[in-house]
Amino acid sequence: MKSKLLSVAVCTLLGSTLMSNAYADKLDDIIGSGKLRCAVTLDFPPMGLRDENNEPAGFDVDYCHDLAKVLGVTAEVVETPFPDRIPALISGRADVIVASTSDTLERAKTVGMTVPYFAFQMVVLTREDAGVNSYADLKGKNLGNTSGTYEAIALEKDQKAWGEGSFRAYQSQNDTILAVAQGHIDATVVTNTVAAATLKSGKYKGLKIAGDAPYVVDYVSLAAKRSEYGLINYLNLFVNQQVRSGRYQELWLKWVGKDIAPANLTVPGVYY
Repeated sequence: MKSKLLSVAVCTLLGSTLMSNAYADKLDDIIGSGKLRCAVTLDFPPMGLRDENNEPAGFDVDYCHDLAKVLGVTAEVVETPFPDRIPALISGRADVIVASTSDTLERAKTVGMTVPYFAFQMVVLTREDAGVNSYADLKGKNLGNTSGTYEAIALEKDQKAWGEGSFRAYQSQNDTILAVAQGHIDATVVTNTVAAATLKSGKYKGLKIAGDAPYVVDYVSLAAKRSEYGLINYLNLFVNQQVRSGRYQELWLKWVGKDIAPANLTVPGVYY
């Protein structure tokens, strides 16, 4: 009888352990580890950059630290170029992507996307001597953009439709802007925040903004592994709390400035 009772107790304990493991998710793992690893792109100012001390800084870096703070853990910024954001997450090098990642349906096949935490308007960045004064003037020009980004996909699609000029892909935002400045390409399309930060920096002489690009607003999301529902739900609530607490507006003023109004994160007529 004692043997049977012992067997039942062991089975119950094992069952409870298995059930606990089955229901544990990445959110539990992050809290248990005491560390949140955020994949952040650091050549995309003002969202991600390195400061004068070569330390990670920017809107996305602060957002990562805010998330770590509410989780009660330490933030670790994992520098990832744009093409490496999803591989870093899938391979386990990062827990969450906080890197201005457009919420495309194609990406959502691979990773779980949250509600938008930021939104960008696209503009044309060119040289003053390139003969480009609007998006329509890009036809027949040599163009380029950062591989894998929303604006790169849209610009290359239009260039192919025009059937004139050429398109080059670059590995980083800095490479793309440098290519424009040095004349390797005539123009590119970047976010209004990147364009403003580039001109303000004074690093690239002779560049200008040549109007808006006719793209839809680029909503960007945090991302986690697609199966991590608990973590994704938490991230959605976190984005909501950032806005209603005023922290979103605070970070906008800090990194973007008052000359550009904070972007509306909702699409009229839909809940998402």
